[in-house]
Amino acid sequence: MDFDLRQLKSFIDVADLGSFSAAAEKAGLTQPAISLHIRLLEKRLGVRLIERVGRRAQPTSAGRDLLIHARRIADEVSQAIETVAPHRSGQSGRLRIGTGATALIYFLPTILREIRHLMPGVEIRVETGNTPDIIRLLENNEIDAAIVTLPVTGRSLDLREVLREELVAIFPPDATDVPAHIDADYLCAQALLLYQGGNTRKLVDGWLKGTGRRVQPVMELGSVEALKTLVEAGLGVAVVPAMAVRNATSTELQTRSLVPKLKRDLALALRRDKHMTAPLRALVAALNRQLEASARSAT
Repeated sequence: MDFDLRQLKSFIDVADLGSFSAAAEKAGLTQPAISLHIRLLEKRLGVRLIERVGRRAQPTSAGRDLLIHARRIADEVSQAIETVAPHRSGQSGRLRIGTGATALIYFLPTILREIRHLMPGVEIRVETGNTPDIIRLLENNEIDAAIVTLPVTGRSLDLREVLREELVAIFPPDATDVPAHIDADYLCAQALLLYQGGNTRKLVDGWLKGTGRRVQPVMELGSVEALKTLVEAGLGVAVVPAMAVRNATSTELQTRSLVPKLKRDLALALRRDKHMTAPLRALVAALNRQLEASARSAT
């Protein structure tokens, strides 16, 4: 049996105040409206709930029994509203993001810090993986947003470019006679370490195949950080996103641009039918500010 919460609230007010007019004044309603609420509630329950004793309205025996539960219901509803309020204001909630490990380490921290500062109560979860895996999570609604490497296809997805960055060749710190710019012929003649899988690998493979040579890496790894470590150990050369070596010093890895330049585009991917929660809106806004800042620094 469904209860009308307004009717229950009117019943509690009449029982507490002993007057239909006082209950109406408290609720900001007319006295006939309060009377109607009580009549409808009595009709639904099939019992008399309020009776007049002299000038005072008071609960009947059935009304007193109902009053115990009505107060409890009103308290639970009030607590439920208080619990939901932070979600409405964006102070609470959950944000699930999928991305690659490199973007997580070098691109997202400032974005996540901004969201945490604005919404300290938001729970943030980050899943890492290659673009195809992350897109599957997004399409299955297991994450709310994704930062992925283009190209990405999917009619159910909304894609917004957030960063274009260069891919660069990295060499051991003690490497000698390294050209200022690296072409595919030179790179294919080296002991080549390549990232395993994902759209970034496809971009590198496409760039290398311009030589007409068969690309045969000496080692493939699923981590850009692992590639950097092995290159630093002198086991070969690699191609990695520039963000992963932007802060390198002269005593660490040597970095060179590719000729012709190779770039990758990172995009924010969202489901078109996804409800834009406050945390999601904050993510989009933070990425937009990052994009604007990058555009200003490039001019």
